[in-house]
Amino acid sequence: MSSDLFQPEHEVFRQTIREYIIKELAPHADEWEEAGEVPREVFKHMGDLGYLGMRYPEEYGGGDDILSEAVFHEELAYCLSGGVGADLGAHMAISMPHILTYGTGEQKRKYLIPGIKGEWIGCLAITEPDAGSDVAGIKTRAVREGDDWVINGSKTFITNGARCDFMVLAAKTDTQKGHSGISMFVVDTSTPGFEVTRKLDKLGWRASSTAEMAFTDMLVPGDALLGEENKGFFQIMGMFVWERMTLALGAIGGAQLSMEAALSYAKQRQAFGKPISKFQVIAHYFADMATKIEAGRQLTYYVLKLYLEGKNPIKEASMAKLFCGRMACEVVDTCLQIHGGYGYMEEYPVARAYRDIRLMPIGGGTDEIMREIISRMMGL
Repeated sequence: MSSDLFQPEHEVFRQTIREYIIKELAPHADEWEEAGEVPREVFKHMGDLGYLGMRYPEEYGGGDDILSEAVFHEELAYCLSGGVGADLGAHMAISMPHILTYGTGEQKRKYLIPGIKGEWIGCLAITEPDAGSDVAGIKTRAVREGDDWVINGSKTFITNGARCDFMVLAAKTDTQKGHSGISMFVVDTSTPGFEVTRKLDKLGWRASSTAEMAFTDMLVPGDALLGEENKGFFQIMGMFVWERMTLALGAIGGAQLSMEAALSYAKQRQAFGKPISKFQVIAHYFADMATKIEAGRQLTYYVLKLYLEGKNPIKEASMAKLFCGRMACEVVDTCLQIHGGYGYMEEYPVARAYRDIRLMPIGGGTDEIMREIISRMMGL
């Protein structure tokens, strides 16, 4: 939907990227869901077209246009697989931004250039079996050995983790300092001591290459440190704003697509001699859904505006992520109800959408954490 936030060229791009996604990605959704990952060739093709580097500086092969990336995340729902959007988003919007913001010139050249080209795939490795929302509770350790670091530990629920080429990794570098003792590293997965221990079987996002990984005496060079030592927690918190905005945009896109599909179904599905869309209860479902989607869209666009103005809208991004994630779950649930028994069949896209959308109130910070952030920033 149009907004004064976007320029005419962004609306043209919206149509262009939607057509690309519908033509090039959506037809393969079933195949990639079955395989459990998006082929590397997809990243390469999208990199060739400039779709993986829209927000990044031109010197690294990017387009220097963050609004185009925002459009991209909202339109990704048309690929008909949350897992496809997850893998692409984890690479371009979650792992590489850490390098862009905190990396040295050498790190940016080494990882951003092939990452933007789609030649390398990245992941963000923070969550552990015993530490999800509690980032300060991570147990992976990085210990100095001369000029290098030795890393031991494990991570889980890592999107792209089963086939990434590099990872942005959080580890404890000072166990006595709590959250102030975490540092970030950017590490090649070819490094000895790195192992993918398990590819995870999930309820939804089944096309996403999600993994558990382990590090056993993994020796990384000193220049693998990303940003300042023991400042990793603050780096992670700073990068959550963009991640949560992209998740809100994805939730809006997913809700919009499901509503459109349900509307088409309701107009052709007959009951008691007329389309079910003609029954007031069904029509009012659509009125409620359209209102909720538009409210989420305008809230998220407002947060995006604040972000573009150079502000750090932590509270507002948390609000957008909280509202849009829950809203999308409600909308898709209603869409499944409108489909009736057919909505419970895998042959209809709403069944997959129902499984995929449920991750929105969990990934990128749970609803409970979003409420905690919002309430604390209200002085409570």
